[in-house]
Amino acid sequence: MHAMESRVLLRTFCVILGLGAVWGLGVDPSLQIDVLTELELGESTAGVRQVPGLHNGTKAFLFQDSPRSIKAPAATAERLLQKLRNKHEFTLLVTLKQTHLNSGVILSIHHLDHRYLELESSGHRNEIRLHYRSGTHRPHTEIFPYILADAKWHKLSLAISASHLILHVDCNKIYERVVEMPSTDLPLGTTFWLGQRNNAHGYFKGIMQDVQLLVMPQGFIAQCPDLNRTCPTCNDFHGLVQKIMELQDILSKTSAKLSRAEQRMNRLDQCYCERTCTMKGTTYREFESWTDGCKNCTCLNGTVQCETLVCPAPDCPPKSAPAYVDGKCCKECKSTCQFQGRSYFEGERNTVYSSSGMCVLYECKDQTMKLVENMGCPALDCPESHQIALSHSCCKVCKGYDFCSEKHTCMENSVCRNLNDRAVCSCRDGFRALREDNAYCEDIDECAEGRHYCRENTMCVNTPGSFMCICKTGYIRIDDYSCTAILGFSYSHTGMIQGLCKRPALMFPQNGCFQSFVSVPSLRASRMSHCNESSVSFLPDCGTFPVLPFHPSLCSPSK
Repeated sequence: MHAMESRVLLRTFCVILGLGAVWGLGVDPSLQIDVLTELELGESTAGVRQVPGLHNGTKAFLFQDSPRSIKAPAATAERLLQKLRNKHEFTLLVTLKQTHLNSGVILSIHHLDHRYLELESSGHRNEIRLHYRSGTHRPHTEIFPYILADAKWHKLSLAISASHLILHVDCNKIYERVVEMPSTDLPLGTTFWLGQRNNAHGYFKGIMQDVQLLVMPQGFIAQCPDLNRTCPTCNDFHGLVQKIMELQDILSKTSAKLSRAEQRMNRLDQCYCERTCTMKGTTYREFESWTDGCKNCTCLNGTVQCETLVCPAPDCPPKSAPAYVDGKCCKECKSTCQFQGRSYFEGERNTVYSSSGMCVLYECKDQTMKLVENMGCPALDCPESHQIALSHSCCKVCKGYDFCSEKHTCMENSVCRNLNDRAVCSCRDGFRALREDNAYCEDIDECAEGRHYCRENTMCVNTPGSFMCICKTGYIRIDDYSCTAILGFSYSHTGMIQGLCKRPALMFPQNGCFQSFVSVPSLRASRMSHCNESSVSFLPDCGTFPVLPFHPSLCSPSK
C-alpha cells in the first residue's frame, strides 16, 4: 500500500512540475493565438453552432455540412499573423472530433494560391497532411498516415521548430521528422481560415475545441503537461547510456580526424605560401606588375611598390600629334585638323561667328573640320550680361555654370575646378602634378624634400598629402611641431617625482602632497614647486613653471 502511494505521489509531483512549466507560470498572451476566441464564433455565425465539448472549460463548436465562411477579418488576420510572422518555433493545438470519413481542413493560412501553413485531415485516405512553403518559396506537403476522422475525440498538436516537426495525437508522439524549414515570411493580405480552405473547398465536419497557436518551443506541453516529465525513468537512463556510448564513438572518430588534420598541417608548414598585395580592391600575386594611373606598381614581398611612369615621346605620322587619351597617363597619337591657322584634335570643336553675329560650330572629323548641325539651345534664366559664350559650343551658359558636373578627366588626388568658361583639374594640397593638365597627381614627400616644420627632438613622418611630427623617445609633445624633454622621469620608493607637479596617487603620503621637490639645474625657477589641496582633488601649483596644456599635472621650464 505504501509503495503504491509513493508511486502516486511521485507521479503527481512530476505532473505538477510539468504543469508549472506552462500553466503554472502562464502563457504570455503575446505568444498565444486563441483562434476560436479571436474569430468570435457564436449562434449568429452561419454553418457553426456551439455544442458540448470534451470538457466544459472552453467553448466547442460544431462545423456543419452547410455553406459557411469562417475567415478572420483582414484587420484581425493581420494582428494574429504579426505574432507568427518570421517566427521559426511555434505549435498548433486543437481538440477535435471529426465526422467519420470526412476530409477537411482544420486551419489554413494562405495568400492567393500559396499555402504557408495548412493542416488537413483526410478520412478517405486515413492521413494527416501538412501543406507549407519553404524558405526557397517552394510548396511542400508532409503526409502522416493516421486515422483521425473516426467520430472520436482526439487531442492533436503539431510542433514546428525550424526544420524539426513533432506530431502528437492524444499526448502520444506519433511522428518526428526533419524537413525543409517552413517559411513564415507572410505577405500583407494573407488570409486566416478555420475549418475550410476557402469558401468552396476543404470543409471540415465535426467539433473543434481549444484551437490555439503558441509561438514558443514545446507548446504541446500546454495540451499534455505529462510530456514535460522532470523525473527520469529507467528508459531515460538506458537512453543516456546509449548516448554516452555514441558520444564515445564520436570522440574516437573525431580524435582520429584531428590526428590526420595535424599531420596535414605539419606538411603545410613545409609549403611555400605566396604573399599577395591588395590595392583598390584588387589582389595581385608576388612579382606581379600593373599600371595605376601614372605609376608602375609591383607586388614585392607582400608590399606594393610604385614608381612614376616615364612616358616615351610618341613618333606620330603626318596629320597627327601627341595628345592625352581618357584613362591613359601618357600621350598617344591622335589625328588632327588644320583650321584657321590652328590645329585641332579629333573630336575637338570650335565656334566661328559671322559678321552678323551668327554662330557656326565645327568639329574635327577624319582630319577635316566639318560643320555641326545647330540643334537649338536651351533657354537661359539669367540676364544677357551674365551669359557667357563658349569656344566649343554655340550655346551660351550662365555665370557660375558647373562644368565639372559634365565629363572631366580629373583622376585620383586631383579635383575638378570650374573656371568662367571651362573646367580644369587641380592637384589636392600636398600633391604635385604628374603632367601639365593636372589630371594625375602624386604625393609630395615633405620629409624627404625638407618641406616640413618639424623641430628638434622630433621625427618627420610622411602622410598622404601632408606630414606629421613624432616625438623622439624621452620627449613629450608641446605642439604639432615641437617636443620637450621629460624631466626627472623616475619614481622613488616614496612616490617622489623630480621636477614635476603631479596629482597624487594612492601610493603617495596621506596628505597627498609633497612639501618640496628636488630642483633641476636646467630650470630657472629659484623656489621649489609644491602642491595645493583643493576640495575636489590635489591640483598642482607649479609656481614659475607654466602648466603644460596637454597634461595639466606636469610643469615645464619657464621661458
